[in-house]
Amino acid sequence: MEVLTAADAEMRARQVAAALRRRGIASGDRVAVVLPGSGAHGDERARLDAAGVQRDVLSFAYGALRVGVVPVMVNPALTPAERGALIADAAPSLVLDRAADLAALLSGDDGEVDLADYPLARPMHFTSGTTGRSKGVWTGILDDTDARAMWLDEIEPWALSSDDVMLTHGPLAHSAPLRFGMATLLAGGSVLLPGWFDARVMAQALVDYRPTVAFAVPSHLQRLFALPGDVPASPYRLLIHAGAACPAPLKRSIHAWAGVERTVEFYGATEGQFSICRGVEWEERPGTVGRARSGRRLRADEGVIWCTPPAWSSFSYWGDRAKTEAAWRIGPDGEREFTVGDLGRLDNDGYLFIDGRRDDLVITGGVNVYPDDVESVLLDCPGVDQVAVFGVDDEQWGQRVCAAIVGDVTESDLRAWAGERLAGYKRPKDYYRLDDLPRTDSGKVRRLAVPGVLGLEQT
Repeated sequence: MEVLTAADAEMRARQVAAALRRRGIASGDRVAVVLPGSGAHGDERARLDAAGVQRDVLSFAYGALRVGVVPVMVNPALTPAERGALIADAAPSLVLDRAADLAALLSGDDGEVDLADYPLARPMHFTSGTTGRSKGVWTGILDDTDARAMWLDEIEPWALSSDDVMLTHGPLAHSAPLRFGMATLLAGGSVLLPGWFDARVMAQALVDYRPTVAFAVPSHLQRLFALPGDVPASPYRLLIHAGAACPAPLKRSIHAWAGVERTVEFYGATEGQFSICRGVEWEERPGTVGRARSGRRLRADEGVIWCTPPAWSSFSYWGDRAKTEAAWRIGPDGEREFTVGDLGRLDNDGYLFIDGRRDDLVITGGVNVYPDDVESVLLDCPGVDQVAVFGVDDEQWGQRVCAAIVGDVTESDLRAWAGERLAGYKRPKDYYRLDDLPRTDSGKVRRLAVPGVLGLEQT
């Protein structure tokens, strides 16, 4: 486990800034980061080496952004061809794909460099690419005032301070783990970097390091709770989760372990943030992802969620004007609003409920079925550990609802359970059994990949 303190990160940021200046890389330029390597998770020595690379990646991003150089975070788990296409799209001034090259940037003299108080942009991350080709999300370079506002928006909702120790769960190629790491450093705190997620390592870190804050996706916590024996008591003052729907049974387990008053969920995307939900709010309205985050307004228009963000929170899709224009429009109040295509609804008190992604929607017999709705019911069935609901072509219905199940449960029990709790059109017509569900390396279930894993055709 590597520990990066705010003081160490500041020193490293100056080394990065000086090294970039010596190479002639200036504000507005991009540097592709394709680290740590995508090799198979190995022994303890390999994990510690990977943790050191994570430390260097976080330090690099922290320093580069403080002089307006934008790290382009490329997922190293992609194939060489996939990585190459994204790098070519971003047209970077430099590609860092070897740990030694990155370490060299952090080994030189820091020189006389002036760093902005706050990073002048967000790192450029790519959309998940579960459908279509991934696109970089670009915020441009901000002035000092807007940069301060943007990063305070990352710090203040969680009351991050110099007393905090943030435990990193996910890969830094994804936006939330990197953002939370930088926000913690900006607040004066420290960041724990494990190399890669290993539930046993995380459990031991709870005892050895007593982290105060963590961001995780639900599958991280599910794997932690699945460890044999008792999970160590939660040391967290705040446990934050997002990135995927959290099944109600898991949500209640999280609340019981970390404390309902110390658990927060947020709903957001690489493109921007939408809502925040405290644990007590979820208990009052099970299934909600909360109300609009500060400085934002939410609307559901014909089921599609739209967000009016702060002026400094604009974005575009790098090199894709048509996709950018499709994401933004002028709302009824005359201000710009954006969507990422998610479907949902708002109750009378402004609490948002997610119905699913438009890409995931199953239309059977002309009726919309939201996979999240069906999955939440099936996950309550005894013996079901994981579930993914999806649609496949059907001559009679257009699509039929199907479910892939991980767990020790019979099909007859599943059908009986669904028959008592789901309308007929929502009940899966076919059940398939898998040892595990396909996921992104951040832990999100790739619903649209399930039919391919099963050798089925999906609309």
